[in-house]
Amino acid sequence: MNPPPEQLMALASRLRAEGRAAEAAEAYRRLLAILPDLPDSWYNLALMERSCGRFDAALAAYDEALRRGVSGPEEVRLNRAVILTDDLGRHEPAEAELAAALALRPDYLPALLNLGNLHEDLGRREAADAAYARALEVDPGNAVALARLAGLRRPEGVDDPMIARLRTALGEPGRSADERAELGFALGRALDAAGDHDAAFEAYGAANAASRAAGAGPRYDRAAHETFIDRLIAAFPAPARAEPDGEAGPVFVCGLFRSGSTLVEQMLARHSRVTAGGELGLVPALAGRIRPYPEALAGPQATEIARQARALYLDGLRAARPGADVVTDKRPDNFLHIGLIRAMFPNARIVHTVRQPLDVILSNWLLHLDPSMPQALDLQDMAHWLVQHDRLMAHWKALYPDIVEVDYDRLVVEPREVLEDLLQRLGLDWEDAVLDFRGAETGVRTASVWQVREPLYRRSSGRWRNYRRHLGPVRAMLGLPPGEAEG
Repeated sequence: MNPPPEQLMALASRLRAEGRAAEAAEAYRRLLAILPDLPDSWYNLALMERSCGRFDAALAAYDEALRRGVSGPEEVRLNRAVILTDDLGRHEPAEAELAAALALRPDYLPALLNLGNLHEDLGRREAADAAYARALEVDPGNAVALARLAGLRRPEGVDDPMIARLRTALGEPGRSADERAELGFALGRALDAAGDHDAAFEAYGAANAASRAAGAGPRYDRAAHETFIDRLIAAFPAPARAEPDGEAGPVFVCGLFRSGSTLVEQMLARHSRVTAGGELGLVPALAGRIRPYPEALAGPQATEIARQARALYLDGLRAARPGADVVTDKRPDNFLHIGLIRAMFPNARIVHTVRQPLDVILSNWLLHLDPSMPQALDLQDMAHWLVQHDRLMAHWKALYPDIVEVDYDRLVVEPREVLEDLLQRLGLDWEDAVLDFRGAETGVRTASVWQVREPLYRRSSGRWRNYRRHLGPVRAMLGLPPGEAEG
């Protein structure tokens, strides 16, 4: 027998506030079975369903909220677009949802920003430019819109009006740390493109400091991360036993962020059998549900834990990319979880991307990344992260020599040779289309969204040399000589 509706609503609200999404969703469902005409509760159910990874259920709940007259329907349309794009890779219906939101409210800034971002993901530079320009008409001081607009326009020199515009915006009083970070990274990019690398380095340094001051995420703890790497190595001392004809799962593409994983995925996505999954969050989410992690995977329940995790992973993969033959899971930091991946899929196909280390470190520091990556805010922290990455990958490759390594710097020089070897080792036949990856219509959710849509070029290899005089401490941490690094 159900409690009274008011008790169910209070219970659902409490569970939602406590972050207990699955239980909150169940409470909302019980409430709505009694009183279905509660649009705000349908909205909250949708939020909980998405938190649980039940994306189609979330979309259905949002539909009910709309049907029952929820206030702020433009926000519901926006939320549906985010699920369709970020979680399901369905770009056309996502664009339709954003159009519906803007039809309801033409000045709805979040929809304009998301529309611009969607156009960028799909390689539509002019449409993205127009969306951000419209956003600035709605809110002339909007830091996100200005920063993204600047990213679409290559400066003609250090005196380019966009550089002056960014400097002016940065100097405006009352800017939050988040806004200073957004504008600062954009200024750094523009100065880098204009060839003023010392000024760019200064702008990037200020932007990273502003990002840290914003305090949106944890500080990078070198000792704690080293301890975690130690625990991962200790928890997986031996390889998982391969299963004859066992489920291989998707192709996992991992490595350091900015090491070429997006380029590899986009090339593979041109193969007739391959669907790009993008940066799926399934593996980290499963790791977060295992207690204690990773030690539980070395305990007596390890086989059952892996079995349940595999089932949950495959359910999530089918929901995100239904009907696909071979899917790529391009989550770079899955390198941390190769032990879990092989516990779930002993026959897993794993691609590890590598790149010249100074280029990787610098490339991370030059980007406004998610707060979950605090190591990227400091060059020496990023060097420490790279050293620990290398230590862990040496362990995984000792256990699993079949991990396929793809060197970004070689890939851009000898794409056919590298791809022929990669496809063969993944059990895929050669197709010439993989060399024409710029024609792919898949959305690209990455900081390198425009780079992967250009012809292969080598200018990103050795980019660190533009900043060589600022990298002395990093070189020392990596054990590199004072002169130029090779490779």
